[in-house]
Amino acid sequence: MDTNELLLLKLFTVGVLVNTWIMGKSTAADSLNLEPTLPTQKRICNESRLQWEVEVCGEDFKRDMSHIDSQYWCNLTHFISEYHLFTHCTETKSHIVNCYWPNPLVESYIIRIHKHFFSNCTMEHVIWVDPPDDTLTILILIPVFLTLAMIALVVWCSKRSDLLA
Repeated sequence: MDTNELLLLKLFTVGVLVNTWIMGKSTAADSLNLEPTLPTQKRICNESRLQWEVEVCGEDFKRDMSHIDSQYWCNLTHFISEYHLFTHCTETKSHIVNCYWPNPLVESYIIRIHKHFFSNCTMEHVIWVDPPDDTLTILILIPVFLTLAMIALVVWCSKRSDLLA
């Protein structure tokens, strides 16, 4: 091993050790001891209260949706603000009762809401078909000719600059 390879190996080893040491610390404040060390309390998710809180959010959403004509339920622009308030409510309530969001309980409730309000909003099945052969040929040939034209232009400009020099 020559000196350059040995130096690179040492730098790599130091880098790995420094990275391991830095990543082992949870925050910069912990590594500098800026915060007093207190025993961390593990917060437990109160699922029964979360179920009740999410039901409250759902009732508010149902009340808001009752003000919108059901023919507009499939058009998001008519109820986007109500839906935003609903999702924001479920997120806020989840954090209040020390649960993460989204969680399976909230997701199942949201699915029930979707089934109730948006089950008839399925789109027609779109059948994809290939374009006609003429269109497909044009779509293939245009980039090919543009590429050839650009190559010819570069070659012509480089030959012309050689003549001018």
